[in-house]
Amino acid sequence: MKRMPKLISALLILCVFASLFTACHGSKGLREFEMPDEFDTSRNYELTFWAKNDTNRTQMKIYQNAIKDFEALYPNIKIKLRLYTDYGKIYNDVITNIATGTTPNICITYPDHIATYLTGVNTVAPLDELFASGKYGLGGSEVRFDGVSRDEIIKKHLDECYFDGNYYAVPFMRSTEACYINKTYVEKLGYTVPDELTWDFVWEVSEAAMAKNEDGTFKVNGQNVLIPFIYKSTDNMMIQMLRQSGYAYSNESGEALLFNDDTKSLLYTVAEHAGTGAFSTFSISSYPANFLNAGQCIFAIDSTAGATWMGSDAPLSDISEDKIVNFETAVRTVPQFDTENPQMISQGPSICIFNKNDPQEVLASWLFTQYLLTDGVQIAYSKTEGYAPVTTTARNSAEYADYLSREGEDNDEHYDIKIKATKLLLENTENTFVTPVYNGSASLRNAAGQLIENVTKSMNRKETVDDAYMEKLFANVTSLYRIGEAGKGVSGKAELGALPGGSKALIIALAVIWVLIAVYFIVILKKKLTKHEK
Repeated sequence: MKRMPKLISALLILCVFASLFTACHGSKGLREFEMPDEFDTSRNYELTFWAKNDTNRTQMKIYQNAIKDFEALYPNIKIKLRLYTDYGKIYNDVITNIATGTTPNICITYPDHIATYLTGVNTVAPLDELFASGKYGLGGSEVRFDGVSRDEIIKKHLDECYFDGNYYAVPFMRSTEACYINKTYVEKLGYTVPDELTWDFVWEVSEAAMAKNEDGTFKVNGQNVLIPFIYKSTDNMMIQMLRQSGYAYSNESGEALLFNDDTKSLLYTVAEHAGTGAFSTFSISSYPANFLNAGQCIFAIDSTAGATWMGSDAPLSDISEDKIVNFETAVRTVPQFDTENPQMISQGPSICIFNKNDPQEVLASWLFTQYLLTDGVQIAYSKTEGYAPVTTTARNSAEYADYLSREGEDNDEHYDIKIKATKLLLENTENTFVTPVYNGSASLRNAAGQLIENVTKSMNRKETVDDAYMEKLFANVTSLYRIGEAGKGVSGKAELGALPGGSKALIIALAVIWVLIAVYFIVILKKKLTKHEK
């Protein structure tokens, strides 16, 4: 029994660590945000602001100028900017920082991601009280700049930020997808680009483009490489195809409606054209813009926000100048099944505020968030890419109208393809739709895209895609993205959900340890009693 004390010590240490791990899951989080009656201007505040930037220096300057101008209005508030090149990295860092209680104050992110942030108790501040405040709310009397009222935020975009019974964000910028077309090649193949693009047209032209010369080069471009149709976001591709066909991939309550015969039918079409090499995706091949600008793609579908990378004269490019091919670029909506009832997805980043123990700090964050909705910031940022402002005041301003009227004046701010893409978005705002937002909605979106990715990869490998394949695919994707059984959705938001396997293992280990300790002390006690009786 001499070694037992050391064993007990080790067990107790293990208990401590196990308790720490298991306690994390049951953490109560922050207290609910309560709106202060007054903003305390006698104090100084240092706020962190996380945003995305695609190495676009103009966007960086817009953020910097916005911060400078805001700090001039509120000298007691300092904004520390942190820029990311990818929204996924923002998401990952936020999740990590939630666990450590070090979230930023203000963050530009996606509503789907915000829904996941909410699995931590009171991590994200609800904005309803802040909206309604007569002093500091939207159009509030004590706000030191010409802010927007609630009615001046485009309702369709604001509604996207409402979930779980509250507004948890405000929209920042909005975009949709566009099809960037090598019009020169389409006409070379004997076709005319229609005003309204259909799926049948895109598939037909893409297959026609696969014709080759005797030396193995493609007739339309004279090169060894050609992928006529490349789609960047297969998530959006599947969701839009279903929506256009009258089907949904999910409902507002989070039910997964994706795995059915309607989806199978669309996937068989994708498989047909992926099998000939006429279709591919961004994750399999690379950026559609790179292939388009090199004369190796005819239909490139990407965000309107990506318009500055599209076309022979694009101001931004990821390929060398000697690889760029001269061609005329046409911009159209994404392909439709019914051109009389166009359906296209609304997307774009929103701004959320993270809750803190100090309500005054949250209020200071809200003031800066409002400033990002002012006309100056909205118009300046929308000029950098094919985004559209989210407020009617910015969209209807003389400055914005002047910007749009100068299409093609230069290949920088007034790059014609960028402004064409922006106009397409503005003209189709009422034809756009938003996807349901809930805890797990991002996973279901990813699952929708993964179906197309897997089918395309399988066709590239010359695998057989039939009903048996589809059933296996559905099962694998369901498991991969932890989607519940049919009708049960992705995941519920019951507190933090079920304990992960690691935590369960720790709890079991903890129970075993306590049993061993109890057994040890029983043995010791029994020996002492026996000795005492003797």
